[in-house]
Amino acid sequence: MIANSQTRIATPRPSDLFLAPSYWIDWQHPAIAEQAARLAHATDNALTIARRSFLFVRDQIRHSWDYRQNPVTCRASDVLLQGTGFCYAKSHLLAALLRANGIAAGLCYQRLPAGKSGAPFCLHGLNAILLPGIGWHRVDARGNMPGIRSEFTPPVEKLAFEVNAADGVDIPGIWAEPWHSVVDALTRYDTVQETALHLPDAIQGDKPADAQWGSRRSPATDSSPINVSYWKPA
Repeated sequence: MIANSQTRIATPRPSDLFLAPSYWIDWQHPAIAEQAARLAHATDNALTIARRSFLFVRDQIRHSWDYRQNPVTCRASDVLLQGTGFCYAKSHLLAALLRANGIAAGLCYQRLPAGKSGAPFCLHGLNAILLPGIGWHRVDARGNMPGIRSEFTPPVEKLAFEVNAADGVDIPGIWAEPWHSVVDALTRYDTVQETALHLPDAIQGDKPADAQWGSRRSPATDSSPINVSYWKPA
C-alpha cells in the first residue's frame, strides 16, 4: 500500500531510546535474555525486577580492578559471560538486563579523582533507571568494598561515591549509549592494568585544565557540551 500525504510517521518517545538494543547494550543476546528472564521470575513488578538486576550486577559481576581480573570487557553480553567488568562495563550490563525486561535504563557519569583526592581525574560510570511512580533514579552497581557501599533505595540515591566541588562533578545527563571515550578505553587495551593507566576523563570547556591531559578528544553526543579527553600518566 502506498502511503498518502496524510500518513504520519510515528516519532519515537524519548524513553524508547533507553529501551533499544545496540551493539554495546546487546540485550537481545541469548545469555542476556536468559539472565533477564531469571531476574523477572514470578513477578512483573518493575521495582522488584530493577532491584534484583541491580543486586545481580553489583554482587555477582566482579569489578575488574578490585579483583585484577582479565579480560577487559565492554559489551554487555561479554560482561555477563566473563563475569567481570570495570564500572562502565557493569553499567552496560545493568542497562541491558533492564531493557530486556522492558524497563528504560540509561548511562550516567561522574568525574572523580583517580586517586584519593584531587587530580588526576577519571570518569566513573553508573546508571539511571526509569521507575514507575518515581521517575529517573540513579544507581551504582560498581560493587561494594570497604569504604564503598551503594544500595538500591529509591527514591533516595545511595551511590558508591559522593561528589563534592573540590573533588569531582556529577556530569548532568542520561545517555542511551556509552561515551566514545569509554568504549575506546575498554577496547584499546588488553589488560586491566593497561586500562587502569588510561581511564577516560572529561572536562567542561574548550581546553584541558591540567597539563597531564591527553589531546585526544571525541564527543559524548553531538549535542553534548562535554568534551571527552584521555588523561595520560606523567
